[in-house]
Amino acid sequence: MAAEKSCSLLIHFDKGTPAMANEIKEALEGNDVSRKVDAMKKAIMLLLNGETVPQLFISIVRYVLPSEDHTIQKLLLLYLEIIDKTDSSGKILPEMILICNNLRNNLQHPNEYIRGVTLRFLSRLNEAELIEPLIPSVLANLEHRHVFVRRNAILAIMSIYKLPQGEQLLGDAPELIEKALSTEQDLSARRNAFLMLFMCAQERAVNFLLNHLDNVPNWGDLLQMVVLELIRKVCRTKPSEKGKYIKIIISLLNSSSTAVMYECAATLVSLSSAPTAIRAAANTYCQLLLSQSDNNVKLIILDRLQELKASHREVMVEMIMDVLRALSSPNLDIKRKTLDIALELITPRNIDEVVMTLKKEVVKTQNKELEKNGEYRQMLVQAIHSCALKFPEVASTVAHLLMDFLGDTNVASAMDVAYFVREITETNPKLRESVIAKLLDIFYQIRSSKVCSCALWIIGEYCLSQQEVESGISTIKQSLGDLPFFTVTEDGEVVDPTATKSQGQTNKASVFAASTSSRRPAVLADGTYATQSATSEIAMAAPALAMGAASTTANLRAVLLTGDFFLGAVVACTLTKLVLRLEYIEGPTISVNKAVADALLLMSSMLTLGQSTVLPHPIDDDSFDRISLCIRLLSSPTDMMRQVWLKNCRESFVKMIVDKQHRETEETKANAQIANAQPDDLIDFYHLKSRKGMSQLELEDEVQDDLKRATGEFTKDGDNIRKLNRILQLTGFSDPVYAEAYVTVHQYDIVLDVTVINRTNETLQNLCLELATMGDLKLVERPQNYTLAPEASKQIKANIKVSSTETGVIFGNIVYETTSVLDRNVVVLNDIHIDIMDYISPATCADAAFRNMWAEFEWENKVAVNTNIQDEKEFLNHIVMSTNMKCLTPPSALEGDCGYLAANLYAKSVFGEDALVNISLEKQNDGKLTGFIRIRSKTQGIALSLGDKITLKQKK
Repeated sequence: MAAEKSCSLLIHFDKGTPAMANEIKEALEGNDVSRKVDAMKKAIMLLLNGETVPQLFISIVRYVLPSEDHTIQKLLLLYLEIIDKTDSSGKILPEMILICNNLRNNLQHPNEYIRGVTLRFLSRLNEAELIEPLIPSVLANLEHRHVFVRRNAILAIMSIYKLPQGEQLLGDAPELIEKALSTEQDLSARRNAFLMLFMCAQERAVNFLLNHLDNVPNWGDLLQMVVLELIRKVCRTKPSEKGKYIKIIISLLNSSSTAVMYECAATLVSLSSAPTAIRAAANTYCQLLLSQSDNNVKLIILDRLQELKASHREVMVEMIMDVLRALSSPNLDIKRKTLDIALELITPRNIDEVVMTLKKEVVKTQNKELEKNGEYRQMLVQAIHSCALKFPEVASTVAHLLMDFLGDTNVASAMDVAYFVREITETNPKLRESVIAKLLDIFYQIRSSKVCSCALWIIGEYCLSQQEVESGISTIKQSLGDLPFFTVTEDGEVVDPTATKSQGQTNKASVFAASTSSRRPAVLADGTYATQSATSEIAMAAPALAMGAASTTANLRAVLLTGDFFLGAVVACTLTKLVLRLEYIEGPTISVNKAVADALLLMSSMLTLGQSTVLPHPIDDDSFDRISLCIRLLSSPTDMMRQVWLKNCRESFVKMIVDKQHRETEETKANAQIANAQPDDLIDFYHLKSRKGMSQLELEDEVQDDLKRATGEFTKDGDNIRKLNRILQLTGFSDPVYAEAYVTVHQYDIVLDVTVINRTNETLQNLCLELATMGDLKLVERPQNYTLAPEASKQIKANIKVSSTETGVIFGNIVYETTSVLDRNVVVLNDIHIDIMDYISPATCADAAFRNMWAEFEWENKVAVNTNIQDEKEFLNHIVMSTNMKCLTPPSALEGDCGYLAANLYAKSVFGEDALVNISLEKQNDGKLTGFIRIRSKTQGIALSLGDKITLKQKK
């Protein structure tokens, strides 16, 4: 395979109507300018698409070169740019000499446009023989009156100087450009001149910069961007000199150009760890975050702030209120990322301000005109919940505000509030009485079955005093309405007796007949499947849900009449707990007996409703058994049952909270990058350090470097060990050409660093590394041909773009020629498998989010368990390690030895794809593990690749 030529010109070509060479030639030889322009365009497009039309060259030289039309001259230069100027041996074609005279005339043309485009053409020319006679004309254009010419003359000189023979052609180019830079006034020309010094004579660029330090803030943004690039390059090669450059960057932070400000902040962070420098960079990012309207820009800046938070948290803590101002953006992704950053920067000093800001945002979400208010409110509730758990003292300021949203039409948001109230009531005993009183007041507003269930559990567990218990029973009775739940008229119609006559006509259609039920598989919290009968839960306005109720306070009755008997079972359990607690407080009294009778009547009425034919489906067995158990318990309670219902249930919840807090603490410790001070840690007395005329910023930076050096942060021995582990052998030791590759994965890019060694005593000519890919991998460029001397080696790099999380394969061969053999020799390479583990990383998500994604994702890969591991937990840990995923199932749920195990795993790819895995195991009598591993994802590639990985890694 011949090496591909570089292309500096891309034009869309319609292959449907290709032009004929004869037609183009005829148009070129005519006198019509417009036809000549069209003909030149067609000729250029034919050449770009691989067509060879050598017969056109002479016609172009005869009829196009003399033209004075600017468009034709521009197209002529494009044509000359893409035609072959050399023969197969690399020598200049004789006819190219005809072009040189025309180019020289163009460089001396009275029109500045012709001069400028010709100079731009020369900057893309690589043939030294063609350029050499034109150099005097190019240099003369450095002093042209028009800036367009001077600007392109500088670029042309830079391109010529960078050629392999550039120093012979233009040995004094840096000196000439430096002289031009000192006198030039135009910003773009100065930028090009400084860029030329930066690329070709770095010392001159540095000297010019140091001699004009005071003027740098007044230079335009184009030139300032090149200055920043120069500073980065110099500081990488000479870290000891970065102190004087950091002051330049600090001065540029106040630039009027937002691009310069952003680059300054990024450069400052990459060069220095001094708190002053980091604080300045963070301030700049926060300014840009507020001043920019583009959402993509805001997200990029938030990513930079996230990186700063990870490495310089103590500085970012001071910026938390500035970061939170980004919540004013209407974009949900920006709000979510802002909250994620802020929640990790909370300290006892700023918690009050943060919670106050979040409360204001919650109040704003009551404005119904704003889009996606429900989702945003849910995010805010979760954020406040997190704050209240870390700092319980702030819970009192937000609990009552959030409880107003228990009746929210957004069920997910209301559920988050319910979980918050449930946890705060347990962890903050001082708030219990006020929270219970508020919950009983607003219970009638709750319209969602799930939220009602959680609220009822709270009422049943935390109503402790006699007054609270009686209020709880009364609230539930009012929410259920008057009994019975239905009656049958003389005409055989089923009606709700609490409905008015006008409502009675519509009751059957609105409540009993309209509830749509379905039987579908559900994913339980442990990842296993179950079949449930349920009505689709839709949060509706109060009047619509309660059409069959006497008033809007009968919210439980309205939900029950849709056939939701799971809620009925929760009501029965709550009443049982409240009555048992009332008996415990008062003893056996008349009022307690009356409460027991009322509760039994309500439960039996629910069973009667469930077993009737008025609802689309009867009560499910689980709910029936649960309500029946409550009836039996209230009829003949025992001390053991009282202990279970009044104490053990709550103790289980406390244990769950403690376990959750323990896991969060362990994760925080694992993620903490700044360790506590150890007895042998370095103590640096920077007041005793020699200042040597350094500024405070330079001193801070030097201290930070000393600390890094002392703590071993500058040493990269671990990287070398990892690099050795990633080297792949591509050929055998006995092959005439030995090759090995080091594969580096940078998210969307794969870099192959291939070392090729000539093992023979002959010179290998036209050696080429031919690669091909399978999967969503694409070669960016193909390596060129090389010549290898005997026993010599060559480093060849190949870049590959990755477009999805899928196991890809790179395969190919090395082709070369020798002087003794005319045919080409081929050495086939071993395949390189790109591992999916390079693209996915462990992540966390809520159980509800996991189940929603599991239901939505359409691709499932089911892998049967086939392993020699005999312990369930050992197998789970082995799969977690092999797949680079995180186990979402808490360790407490995996405790015990029952012979069964079910766990959920989760990971996220660099492309934002979600990978869900459910492991279900059973231990057989012979000790062998059986079961299935199910993988689900939105795309097919990640499901198949993960399945293949698990299949390979199941056995130890």
